[in-house]
Amino acid sequence: MRQTLHTALLAAATLLAGCSQQADDTYTQFVDPTIGSGAHGHVFVGANVPFGGVQLGPTNISQGWDWCSGYHDSDNTVIGFAHTHLSGTGIGDKGDIHFMPMTGFNGYGETEYLSKYDRNREVAEAGYYRTYLERYGITAEMTATAHTGFHSYTFPATDSACILINLERGIGWDKLTDHALRADYGNASQSETRLRSSNNIEWAEIASGKNVIQGARFSQGWANDDRVYFYAEFSKPIKSIDTYNSSKEALDNKNNPSKWLVEFGKMRDGQKIEVRVGISGVSIAEAKANLKAENAKLSFEQIRNNARTAWNDVLGKIEVETTDTVRLRTFYTALYHASFFPAIFNDVSGAYRGADGKNYDNPGHDVYTIFSLWDTYRSAHPLQTIVQPERVSAFINTFIRIYEQQGKVPVWHLAGNETNCMVGMPSVMVIADAILKGIPGFDVDKAYEAIKAYENLNERGLRQIRELGYLPADQEGESVAKALEYCIADWSIAQVAKKLGKTNDYEHFLERSKGYTKYFDSSDGFFKGKLTDGSWRTPFSPLHSQHRGDDFCEGNAWQYLWLVPHDFEGLFSLFPSEATVEEKLDQTFTIPYEASAGSSPDISGLIGQYAQGNEPNHSTIYVYTYLGKQWKTAKLARQIMDELFHDGRDGLCGNEDAGQMSTWYVLNALGFYPANPVNGAFVLGSPVFDKATISIADGKTFTVITHNNSKENIYIQSVKLNGQEYAKTYITYADIMNGGTLEIEMGPLPNEGFGSAAENRPKSEML
Repeated sequence: MRQTLHTALLAAATLLAGCSQQADDTYTQFVDPTIGSGAHGHVFVGANVPFGGVQLGPTNISQGWDWCSGYHDSDNTVIGFAHTHLSGTGIGDKGDIHFMPMTGFNGYGETEYLSKYDRNREVAEAGYYRTYLERYGITAEMTATAHTGFHSYTFPATDSACILINLERGIGWDKLTDHALRADYGNASQSETRLRSSNNIEWAEIASGKNVIQGARFSQGWANDDRVYFYAEFSKPIKSIDTYNSSKEALDNKNNPSKWLVEFGKMRDGQKIEVRVGISGVSIAEAKANLKAENAKLSFEQIRNNARTAWNDVLGKIEVETTDTVRLRTFYTALYHASFFPAIFNDVSGAYRGADGKNYDNPGHDVYTIFSLWDTYRSAHPLQTIVQPERVSAFINTFIRIYEQQGKVPVWHLAGNETNCMVGMPSVMVIADAILKGIPGFDVDKAYEAIKAYENLNERGLRQIRELGYLPADQEGESVAKALEYCIADWSIAQVAKKLGKTNDYEHFLERSKGYTKYFDSSDGFFKGKLTDGSWRTPFSPLHSQHRGDDFCEGNAWQYLWLVPHDFEGLFSLFPSEATVEEKLDQTFTIPYEASAGSSPDISGLIGQYAQGNEPNHSTIYVYTYLGKQWKTAKLARQIMDELFHDGRDGLCGNEDAGQMSTWYVLNALGFYPANPVNGAFVLGSPVFDKATISIADGKTFTVITHNNSKENIYIQSVKLNGQEYAKTYITYADIMNGGTLEIEMGPLPNEGFGSAAENRPKSEML
């Protein structure tokens, strides 16, 4: 019997009938937040809402590359539940404001108070997390809103229930630089020493009878100056508080303790302590206001249901039908992971902390943070232009504010800080894509000014490109990777200039976008580092990779050969013939990869030299379609989806990278991908679902129907768009947003004629 999403939902609805308080779990039932928590996926596991500023979940005691989110499948320890986490990044940060419930205090050090948790009693759902702390017999549950976290701790019978508040601990590079804490409880007020470097922190007012702890945590790490303020209300009266730093002795107030042991005394078996916590990047008063607005009166279950509803709304933007439940779990978890970031950064009032470290009032739009742009410009942001266009304008407005405050558009922005991480200027592509697609809601002229200005920066190799016409490898590390990314940015600016009628700018930036040719050695057909004297760097091996120590970024010359998505036609012209290009592309997938000493661990998810586990290769399989060999694209798309993505905890073949890895799967599973992330074309691959319906603006839908689909029938035989025969191997953003139906007939053998004619292939300039 055919098992589709619809029949699965009907069964679920029957089970839920009569349960009025149960939120709809139409799509969330297929989400498993632990997918990608093993291997090198680095995903966040805990409670959050779509694009929310709070990521409330457990932190393991371990630190290291596989603990960048604070949690890894190999570890079953908990040292606290923090209110902020990253997801899928290759660097650890955040982990602000740890709470750890306990029955008695065994020592100041993490190894002395940590607990193991029971894997069999761990529950992770969209918007909800629960675990059982074996050491203390405590069940810890949590859910979240956009700006608040909600803890519910169920205790055993004990005389010494307590919660440790730890401001000292962060994740990865994140180290405490300053902090403040104040408690108000009972009939007395206990005020701890204020910030060491500042005496002007303002405490929030406390209503009579409230048991409240408020404070701030300042830290330095990947983000140079991260500031998180919080306001926490406890459901049970606080009995007393002991204060600690990293020493065994309790401290008096003048020593400015960073750990507080909040004691509640006697608890009956099964009694709960609930803690509602608002956070803010601006002030404690704003954190309190966030708590009042989002989490003041509703019960834990109501907040949990609201979170699930929010997730269902986002996941429901795409409804798929399939007989394959593994595909369902993999797809909806991928869409879930793709909807974590960017994260809301302004408070409910609209206030936010700017890129210049100053606080700003409501700018008239939401402000976001956690922009992993080197990763996400490739397909995560193009996906949002389809399913979340209303957020895209806020992203662009955020970029404009950042440009005004720090003097350039963002590179990799985190908590109001420019980290300058990775290469290129990837926000240029995101802004250009939004302008070219006609996304409303931002100042196009100001946005164009912002992206155009990057050319004149004196950093990251841009001065050398202006002065010398190329980026010398002996003057700048990762020179080839940087130069190729700048070429993509320049092409993107050129297309915007063309749209705006700025002919001189168009010609100027189009010429700059062809700068990749200066790094191409026709003698062997690879991009290489070119020295100041014009010679190639030697020795050279296309197989070699040295992490942060060569001319590429987390890759080798094979993997970077195809990073010209803005001008594949121009790249092809550097070879003797298209047949030569195809042969070289074939070799990319057949020549075995062997890691060099010191090579990047990001080079993963391998098929020959191709590395699905890292972003520079994410368009590579679509080069075949530009060559008129769409069937080769289809074959590889299916192979990657079948072999390198699944619904286990190790179901990601590389870092999640704030949604990009999962977005690759989401779009490819639907059957198309933006090989050029800025030209509005989505190149056809090999869809895996029988039917997929995308809800778009104004009540319209775009539906992909796949006939004769199976694990064996991976090749497109023919296509119809809105009932008409369709010979092209791509669809456009306009096709999708106008609504309609794409019908794809599949088969077990290639139709080599599909898309072979030059006029049916995708091209660089589509819009």
